Parts: sequence; C-alpha cells; structure tokens
Amino acid sequence: MKPEQTSPPSPPPAAGKLRAFLSTILTESLWRTLVIQVAAVLLAVVIGAVILLISGANPIKAYGALLEGSFGSVTALGRTLEKATPLVFGGLAVAFAFKAGMFNIGAQGQLLFGAIVAAAVGFGVKGLPPLIHAPLALLCGALAGGLFAAIPGALKVYSGAHEVITTIMLNYIAINITDYLSNGPWKDPSPGNIVARTPAIEASAKIPIIGGIPLGFFIAVAVAIIVWWLLWKTTIGFEIRTVGLNPHAARYAGIKVARIAILTLVLSGVLAGMGGAIETQGVVGRFQPGFNVGLGFDGITIALLGKTHPFGVLPAAILVGAMKAGASQMQFSAGVAKEITDVIQALILFFVAADVIVRGILRMRKGDEADVKLSTGWGKQ
Repeated sequence: MKPEQTSPPSPPPAAGKLRAFLSTILTESLWRTLVIQVAAVLLAVVIGAVILLISGANPIKAYGALLEGSFGSVTALGRTLEKATPLVFGGLAVAFAFKAGMFNIGAQGQLLFGAIVAAAVGFGVKGLPPLIHAPLALLCGALAGGLFAAIPGALKVYSGAHEVITTIMLNYIAINITDYLSNGPWKDPSPGNIVARTPAIEASAKIPIIGGIPLGFFIAVAVAIIVWWLLWKTTIGFEIRTVGLNPHAARYAGIKVARIAILTLVLSGVLAGMGGAIETQGVVGRFQPGFNVGLGFDGITIALLGKTHPFGVLPAAILVGAMKAGASQMQFSAGVAKEITDVIQALILFFVAADVIVRGILRMRKGDEADVKLSTGWGKQ
C-alpha cells in the first residue's frame, strides 16, 4: 500500500507577493541587460588595467585602493552613496524623458533650481519641526525643477522647438540666475563672507545621516521604485511609453501627445530638482555655485549605463559614485592620476553603448532589451 502523497504547503501570502513582484521586474529582457552591463564593466576594468600598466601603476594596488576608498569602511560606503544620490535623481530624470522619446539635457539647470529653492526654504523658513521643514524644502526644490522643465515642454508643443536645443539654452539661464541669487538677494550676509553662497540652512531642514549612511540615498531608492511603478503599472506610464515608441500611432489611439510631452518633461524636472534639493539638504547645507557642477550632465551617463530603466539607474549611479569616492584614495595610495578613473568610466559607457561588441564577445544574440532612443524629433503638436 502506497503512502498517501501530500501536496507541498503553499507559500505564505507575503512570500507569494514578493515572488510575484520579483518575477514582474526581473524579466528576461532585464536579465540580458544586466549581463551586458556587468560584462561591459569587466571589459572596461581589464582595459583600464592595461592603461594603468602603461602609466606605470600597479593595477591590483590601484583597484584595491579604489575599492577601499569606496566600500572599505562605513565612512567610505557613506561617501559613495552620498555621491551616488544626486546621480540617481539625474539618471532618473534623463531616463524618464527618454521613455517619451525626448532628450532632457536640461537636468543640470533643473537641478540647480531645485538646489537653490530648497536652500531658500531651508534658511528662510524658521521655527518648523524637522518632520515638516525638511520635506517642505525637498518638495519646493522638486517643484522648482518641474516648473523650469515645463518651459521646454511648452516650447516643444506650441512652437515645435526641439527640447535638446531649448534645454541646453535653459541650462545657461539657470546657471546665471542662481549665480545672481546666491551673490545678490540671497547671499550669505555673514561677516567676512566674500564668496557667492546662500546662508546655511536651518538644522530642521537638513536630511540626516543614519549610521553613516545618508538618508537621501534611501529616498532615491524609493523614488526609483515609484518611477518604475508609474511607468509600467499606470495608464499614464503606458501613454508615456507609447508616445516614446510611436507618437503618431499614440495620437491615432486617442492619446493626447502634447499633454504627455509637457507632463513628461515636468516630471523629469521634478526628479532633477529633487536631486538638487537633496544635495543641498543632505550634503552641502547651503547653495553655493560650483558645488553642483556637472551632476545633471552626469545623469545622461547614468541613464545610458542603466539602459534608461529605473532599476538599471541605481547600480549605474552606485558604480559611478564609487569611482568618484575612491578616486582620491586611488590617487594617493597607488599614485594614479584622477583622469584614469575618468578614462575607465568612459570605457564602461562605451561598452554599454556599443553593446554589439559585448554581445559578440559573449556570443549573445540581440534580444528584446531596451535600446536607447535619444530623441524622436516629432516636432510641433
């Protein structure tokens, strides 16, 4: 007589939900993209080692110093995540606009406006508790970035002006306006201050560091999850991605393409502005021209490395943040010029962008992973 066979116990509801969530986001396409990214990093590291040898440095010692300076201690890890946080927001801003087929090069200007408005709320509003003051400054900085990004969106829709041109021009406007504000009406009046900067923000407006890890990074991770949910789990996200794939078909299907264009750039600006606000509230403690230079432009690199996917942006930002955080240790301990880390970063971007090389090495056929489409150029709506 055969013993009765019992069915295995069903997983608990929480485990089932987690499994369903992971199966949703970890698609075959995403796995293929991650494999290509990892291979691109390894190829860049190998070629970087050859460059280090040519320059007279020891690759093992150099990479060891880089890892020590970026992940070797809690302090080093905190510094890496601190540098990665604005890169996450910049990458999300550029990647979000990509999904609608638009190239937002104005993330730098939007980030600057978010940074200075957050500083203004941080030092100008007094007497609020931290649970209100810090989120208020963050929200105002995000809205400032979104409002500034609405300008190229409106110009694209109502005049046909290409967002690449308008966002580049608006970057210079943002730089000059924030320079004026920090050296004029919002200049730090402290005795002996001769540089352009705002007063220090109130302690209640600061985003704290918990256990050596900046809280701003956890905010960035939460925002990345929200962006993923918005793009792939909502009607608005479906419309944004449809417009990015084919605006003419989207219009035929009843989607208001002009509205989606403006909304996408506004939300992209909100993300960039939030990155600037967190840089002010969690790192610098005030706005000072020069402290945020290049963070918005680095978002383009992060978006490309992450294949314009919100969950691809996170490891890409951590990678670049680690290289920035460990560059000084690499320089002092192994005698490597800082420019070498820039070369390695450029190699990583090259191999990710030219992924046909990586596929050839891995003998991987081209799948359905997302290709980066910089701009559709669909013109006036």
